[in-house]
Amino acid sequence: MRKAMPISRRSFIKKTISMGAGMTLSVSTPVIASSKPFEEIGKKDHLTANAFVSVSADNSVTIKIKHIEFGQGTFTGLATLAAEEMDADWDQIVAESAPANKDLYSNLFFGSQATGGSTAIANSYIQMREAGAVARHMLVAAAAERWSVPISEITVKRGVISHSNGQSASFGELAVAAGQQAVPENVILKDPSTFTLIGADHLSRKDMGKTDGTAIFTQDIKLPKMLTAVVAHPPRFGAKVKTFSATKTKMLDGTVQVVEIATGIAVIADNFWNAKKGRDVLDVEWDTRGAMREGSLELMRDYRIAAEKSGTNVVSTGDIELGFETAAKIIEAEYEYPYLAHATMEPMNCVVKINKSGAEIWNGSQSPTSDQNAVAALIGVSPEQVKVHSLFAGGSFGRRYNKDNDYVLEAARIAQAVGIDIPVKLVWTREDDTNAGYFRPMYFHKMKAGLDSDGKITAWKHKIVGQSVLSGSAFSALIKDGIDTTSVEGATELPYSIPNFSVELTTTESQVPVLWWRSVGSTHTAHSVETFMDQLASAAGQDPLSFRLSHLSGDARYRGVLDLAADKANWNGTQPDGRIKGLAVHKSFGTYVAQVSDLSITSSGDFKVDKVVCVVDCGLAVNPDIIKAQMEGGMGYGLSPALMSEITIKNGGVVESNFDAHKVLRIDDMPEMEVYIVPSSEPPTGVGEPGTPVIAPSIANALFSKTGRPQRKLPLRMKL
Repeated sequence: MRKAMPISRRSFIKKTISMGAGMTLSVSTPVIASSKPFEEIGKKDHLTANAFVSVSADNSVTIKIKHIEFGQGTFTGLATLAAEEMDADWDQIVAESAPANKDLYSNLFFGSQATGGSTAIANSYIQMREAGAVARHMLVAAAAERWSVPISEITVKRGVISHSNGQSASFGELAVAAGQQAVPENVILKDPSTFTLIGADHLSRKDMGKTDGTAIFTQDIKLPKMLTAVVAHPPRFGAKVKTFSATKTKMLDGTVQVVEIATGIAVIADNFWNAKKGRDVLDVEWDTRGAMREGSLELMRDYRIAAEKSGTNVVSTGDIELGFETAAKIIEAEYEYPYLAHATMEPMNCVVKINKSGAEIWNGSQSPTSDQNAVAALIGVSPEQVKVHSLFAGGSFGRRYNKDNDYVLEAARIAQAVGIDIPVKLVWTREDDTNAGYFRPMYFHKMKAGLDSDGKITAWKHKIVGQSVLSGSAFSALIKDGIDTTSVEGATELPYSIPNFSVELTTTESQVPVLWWRSVGSTHTAHSVETFMDQLASAAGQDPLSFRLSHLSGDARYRGVLDLAADKANWNGTQPDGRIKGLAVHKSFGTYVAQVSDLSITSSGDFKVDKVVCVVDCGLAVNPDIIKAQMEGGMGYGLSPALMSEITIKNGGVVESNFDAHKVLRIDDMPEMEVYIVPSSEPPTGVGEPGTPVIAPSIANALFSKTGRPQRKLPLRMKL
């Protein structure tokens, strides 16, 4: 059944530009929350200056992409949605970063132009299809008018508009005339059964240049008169500059300026190397009177103490105490999770140029709106006077969308000190980002469950202790009654039928700066919940898969991914000597993921993850290749904290610095991976993050099956 989508005339704005081979047809969709009626759209005149879809006389179709591309396929995915409804030829599609404009290019879930929470496709699914459908309608209307035939008799296939009388034209040939057409009041979106691009395997990616060296990242930006800056940050959280001397620094070749900014001392030079050498010889005395003195050990000790007390009730169903009183067995567990760094391959960097009318920013910006607002407030202009050039980013995992706009504001403050029309590139080294960046919070979990004589869960009590990532951020309004929902997500809504259920949260405070990290709360809740389920299954004398299936209730999609993962991994088959398997399932960002990890045991008692079978149900699969790649990348990312990564705090500062101490997964540690996508007609959900949280518990459960010793601390460090 084809579905008509009601769109008011205000919903789509057109603009005709007479530029020869330049853009001649542009259409745009306004950015609205799903609850806002169409009648309230398009009242701002400046919307006419922007577009999602444009057609050039050379027959190229340019799709403006409102989300950052840092390797997760947003350029390809969003372009696919628009191209599908246009019936365009994929080879004529060009994807470009949209300019910073929150009124036009907002994330519909956030209300600002930002990428995060695996929302890029989910929030744009209808919006980008509508943009393509409107462009197609106007092109078809132009053809019908030119050929004097009914619109209903015209067909479009692979970028060619045709009529049965033999007449045909390309998009480019009709672009000017299409720009004169009335914007349709209603468009009809395709029935999924007619899709040719959505769901197709092996579409070429539109984020070109990453494999041949032509892609432009912030580190590649070179501008006339550009200077480079590095910043000396305090060695302990909460410390400040007391005094400093730049005498030695100023004696070095290439040094231009040394300035104190809010976060430390900036050394500005003609290139990075000279700036770094200048920083190395700075004489800085730090004021540590208000600095942090505790370390990870002291903090975890305090977390354990806090967990012995009642926390804030997040959810409570049934009679938890009665559930324990009637249980035949009581199982308890405690879990420890360290601080984690984002460890992006491209550390933080940004180019800022202050000019007479405002500023320009070159940045792999995960939140152009936030960067605009922060810099505008700093220099005293309106956000519209801050132009953001959105570039490719070499990873983020949340780091480039932080609540303080830290590195962007550093660059802006330094540019202010340098003066008008002189661009400044701020560069953070690996050590800078590891020591002075933001971290996934440390957490402690305390769990208790009861089983009846039939092996059914009678009660479940879960206490979580840790810092809030939403506090002080643009999303702090989501904290209700002292509860940061990201601290408990993945723990409060389990797929399992448990009659007496309780989750409590104790939010701690620390000077360690914390931030969302790939899959946010699920980074720790998936591990605690799913490894605890294996412990309960063992106590009940049941197979972990059967135990889970017997407790599933309501949502059949959990059973779907579990059954398929078990089948593809030969869960019930005979295991060769020295091989063990473990499984886990979790839902995050609306997406269901089950994984089975296959480990081998060496003669020395070490273990190696040889293979992972992953099944994902993310609704309708827009780009299957990208979904598989994101599951693989997410699992690879999750393997680092599962096996080796952690950040250790000692005396108020970070112990680790570069990858020699803060270890991340190497390519020779990457296991074989099989990814299967469950066919679905549900709306698409996130894929950038949901692969990450499931890998650690699946490995831990494999080890538990061999040793009988629950794996309650990450990273996993043990010999069998």
